[in-house]
Amino acid sequence: MPEYRLEELAAVSAVSVRNIRAYRERGLLDPPRREGRSALYDDHHLAQLRTVNELLRKGFTSAHIAEFLAGQRQGHDLASTLGLPGGPPRRIAVALAIDVDGDEARRLVRHGLADVVDGRVTLIDPDLAAIVGGATEHLRYVQTILRVAEGITEQVEELAKSVADALAESTVEHLALGRRVVADRLEDALRRHLGTDGGLGGASEV
Repeated sequence: MPEYRLEELAAVSAVSVRNIRAYRERGLLDPPRREGRSALYDDHHLAQLRTVNELLRKGFTSAHIAEFLAGQRQGHDLASTLGLPGGPPRRIAVALAIDVDGDEARRLVRHGLADVVDGRVTLIDPDLAAIVGGATEHLRYVQTILRVAEGITEQVEELAKSVADALAESTVEHLALGRRVVADRLEDALRRHLGTDGGLGGASEV
């Protein structure tokens, strides 16, 4: 299993060094392995970071996430931690029909969009996986995903900063609120620029 120093983990996960340290302090990330004065992380920590980011993106607070992870460390599943009778069935990962050693696969993993499991490339986001999995030619969809992801990185950072600044004075659960406003405005803008009144979530020619 590969190991990463702090800066390397930040680069591969797209999470800043500052945020990784904050996650550790809040109990959102397991302690690294120590080798002398060096802290070494592995793919388990990388998966934890992706889980934390996804839960934050969905509007959960860091306190909720810490509780979820504490329950998992004690052997509880997420449904048990939430006090639910049972969780939804796990989605079956869709293996992409692309070269696992190819440029597209490496870029997907680098951007945190996919994992390589048992020699197969699988998308992390279940909605993306559902769209691409229903297509007959995965490579064209993957290339489009990469064009979009790589073309909007700076703009997304600027947008996130603008939203965070606008919500800085808020006293409500502002993360979920901000996400909803941005998602609605972005979908409206995409409809205008694409010249369509149809949904944006279904599979179509790319």
